[in-house]
Amino acid sequence: MASERREVQGRYKLDMIRNARADELPKLREIETAAGTAFREICMHEIADDEPPTTVELAAFQADGRAWVAVDATDRPVGYLLVSLVDGDAHIDQVSVHPDHARRGLGRAMIEVVVGWARGRGLPGVTLTSFARVPWNAPYYERLGFHVLPDEQLTSGLRAIREEESARGLANWPRVAMRRVVTDLPR
Repeated sequence: MASERREVQGRYKLDMIRNARADELPKLREIETAAGTAFREICMHEIADDEPPTTVELAAFQADGRAWVAVDATDRPVGYLLVSLVDGDAHIDQVSVHPDHARRGLGRAMIEVVVGWARGRGLPGVTLTSFARVPWNAPYYERLGFHVLPDEQLTSGLRAIREEESARGLANWPRVAMRRVVTDLPR
């Protein structure tokens, strides 16, 4: 379990980031549904209406120790992050924060925990795919040290993810694959 203390809007608050428990998986689905509503505000209704991962899908991440939650003071999940391994890098499959807890650094804190997790395993980088023009997507991840990968630098695994996203209709809006280097290991 990892915790991080940081200043939030002029006051200190203790935010806990820990591995998700199996009994919390339904709550992760609720978080995803609530977080998706922000897309409605920018006319991305299909994304807002997209079904969250099933509890079976979430359970695979959780059982393998690749699902983290940000919890409030009562230890209730308010955000979550899922990671897989893609072509030797950690890959963020999903990061979501409930809108009632958004803009407090929880997404950043969860990403930093995963960067530490990747570094601790000797993985050279962390990747993700994102909407290019959504302010809380690619522009946000660039501020966290991720850079956009040109198509010619996509690994076979990232290409497969992009193809799967296209098949689900996500390519209706510009998407990018991004990477953050976390170790000096050769790729």
